[in-house]
Parts: sequence; C-alpha cells; structure tokens
Amino acid sequence: MSPQPAPAAPRPPLRVALAGIGVVGGGVVRLLEANRDLIARRAGRAVEIVAISARDRQKDRGVDLSPYRWEDDMAALVEADDVDVVVEMVGGADGPALTLARQALGAGKALVTANKAMIAHHGLDLARIAEAQDRPLKYEAAVAGGIPVIKAIREGASANEIARVYGILNGTCNYILTLMEREGASFADALAAAQAEGYAEADPTFDVDGIDAAHKLSILAALCFGTRLDFDTVTAEGIRGLIAADIREAAALGHRVRLIGMAERDESGLYQHVQPCLVPADHPLAYVPGALNAVVAEGNFVGRLFFEGAGAGAGPTASAIVADIIDIARDEYGPAFAMPVDALDAAPAADARARVGKHYVRLIVEDRIGVLAEIATAMRDAGVSIESFIQRGDDAEGGVLIALVTHEGPGRAVAAALAALAASDHVIGTPMHMPILAL
Repeated sequence: MSPQPAPAAPRPPLRVALAGIGVVGGGVVRLLEANRDLIARRAGRAVEIVAISARDRQKDRGVDLSPYRWEDDMAALVEADDVDVVVEMVGGADGPALTLARQALGAGKALVTANKAMIAHHGLDLARIAEAQDRPLKYEAAVAGGIPVIKAIREGASANEIARVYGILNGTCNYILTLMEREGASFADALAAAQAEGYAEADPTFDVDGIDAAHKLSILAALCFGTRLDFDTVTAEGIRGLIAADIREAAALGHRVRLIGMAERDESGLYQHVQPCLVPADHPLAYVPGALNAVVAEGNFVGRLFFEGAGAGAGPTASAIVADIIDIARDEYGPAFAMPVDALDAAPAADARARVGKHYVRLIVEDRIGVLAEIATAMRDAGVSIESFIQRGDDAEGGVLIALVTHEGPGRAVAAALAALAASDHVIGTPMHMPILAL
C-alpha cells in the first residue's frame, strides 16, 4: 500500500487593516466577525483584522473595536509588517485616500477600496503601481454596492465582446423617481423624503446631478471595452429638471423614467453618458424599485446579462469588500481592469449629441395664440420631425404643458430647437428632453 501524502500545512491568516470606520467600515467588522468560520473555509485560510485607523477614536460606531490595534496615523498601516491587505474606506477622489492607496500598493500591500471617485479619476495610476508590485487592486464595492458586477464582467464574461453596458447606477435617484412615480410627488418633495430616510445626503449634488453614476459608468466602460479610464469624457445630466408631469406623460407613452448610465463603443469612439431616459415599461430596468441598482451588459456570445440588487448601505457594501478580501486570500487576482494597463486602448470620445433616436420633449408655455406655431417653427428649423403632440390644460408652474415625441433623429437637433425656445418670452422655465430608449 503506497504511503499517503502528508496533509498540507495550514496557510497563515490573511492580515487586514481597515482605514476609515464609518457605516461601511462598521459593516466590514461585523461581517468578518459574524461569518468568521465560513469565510475561513471559503478563503482556505483565516482572515483577521489586525489594525484600524480613523479620525475619531472616541466615536461610538456601534461595534466593538477594542480587539484591534488602533493607529491614529493611517501611514502606520502601510508601514506595519503584520498587514497584508489595506482596506480604504476614507472616501474622496484625492487627498488622504489617494495618498494611502498609492503608499499601500507601493509598499507591496494588497488594496481593497469602495472608492468609486478615486478609481474613476486615478484608477490607471493605481493599476500601474499594482502591476509593478504584482499586488491586487480590488474595487468590487465601488460599482453597484453589493451586486458582484465587476467580478462578473471582469471574469465571468471575459471571453465576450461587450456591445454595450447600461443601467441604474444611483440608488438615490432611483428612490426619488420611484416616489415621483408611485405618489405623484414633486422632485423637491421626493428629494426631501430621500434625505429623511437617509438615502440622500444633505448636499445631494453628486447623486441628483449624475456625477456619482458617471464615476461608476466610467469604471464599467473600461472593464467592458478594454479602454483607458477617462472620466472627463463622460457627460452627465441629472434629474433636477424633472417635474411630476414628466413621470405621468412617460407612463401614458408606455414608459418609465429612470436615470440611465450607458456606455457603448463603435467606429466613432466611446460613448459614455448619464441622463434621465424613458425606458420601455416591459424592460427589466423599468421594474427596479426604490434605492436598488441594476446593470445590463450585452455580450456577443453570452447575450444579455442582468444584475440587480442593493447599490449602497453597510451590509451590501461590506459584502463586496469582504468578497474582494476572500479573493486575495485565495491568491485569485489579475489586472485591475481585466488586462494590463498598457493593453488598454485610448478610445476617442464619441459625441453623445450625435446619437440617433426618438426623444420626449416637455415645455411649459404661456397660454397665448401663436405659441404652438413658434414651437413647430423651432423644431422645423433645427431639423426635428414631430411624431406626436400633446397639450394639457394647465400645470403647477402656471402655464400650459406641451409634451411631444420626436421621430428618430440626432439629439443635437433636439437640443438646438430647445435652446432656441428657451430664449422665448412665452416659455416658462427650462424645457426638458429625454431619449426614449429602444432596448
């Protein structure tokens, strides 16, 4: 009887340091404690928190931090010999978070981050450092919270050519739009409700103006199309200009309004745009409620992939962070953007206004003779053909609501017509137009 091989020696624990112990940091601590044994079995080794750093040592975070070494200076996490992985949860595109990320990777530590802004602005730089040191740069939690979309695209769909990627990338906006849809609320009232529930910050600019979604879209585009991250080429329009009537008119047309981030690459370059759109009521994105996120990727062999789930919050974000830590514990990692940085293309930016499609247009106008003719003339002069036209008796803003749907044409033509109409003495407020997506 042949001798049995000796059992492999157990691997040493993976030692983790946490920088920034806010809502998400507390969630990471709770998750690592609650699922300690399960995580060790799946990772093939124990995962241990050895040190933490945050601004206020005395703050009550609702979790016991006494078992862990406290470092007032985050740089100590990088310099420590007993740290294998630094988890950055400080936030901000620049400043201390970026300094920590560069130092950690440069010192040969693995880096896990939930910082979408930092990855969108500095991801290529950080990826180069990670490649030079042969260390992991992981950021699953930076896009769509607990939805494992980064891993799915980077690994599961890696054999596919992705035609386009799009989705609902900001839970705050989706929550606001859901309230406007279900309750007929105004944008201002829905925003106030979102702030009261903790879904929106006191300053909601990054969310409602589309910047947060643009950060996430730029990361998805780099992964899907093998292009270099270039956040400055992403165009974004938010939802501030929406009124309750827009939601009602969209429903009458068989659509729902969603803030959609879409990226697509063709012969003209890379299109990356965030804006409110009319989504067909029978498309899965139309049924994504509340603060959830959803991402759709279309591969040439796998077909349509649809991911939906919680895009923020302590639990979902901690889940994504710890999933990255488990990958590192298994030594499962590769290039941060699915291929080495030098293999990424520098695709030219495609003009979002050149995209052809139907558009929804809404104006509030004074109830005067000749206004309809003025609208028709502006559309004609800009080369916009009108498919349907609706006039409502009055609106909360004190005028007559005009809603129309255009025939297919470039977005720049619609924008030119509305720019001309915005200068009219008979138009009240700012006109609104949204693409009607054919998905």
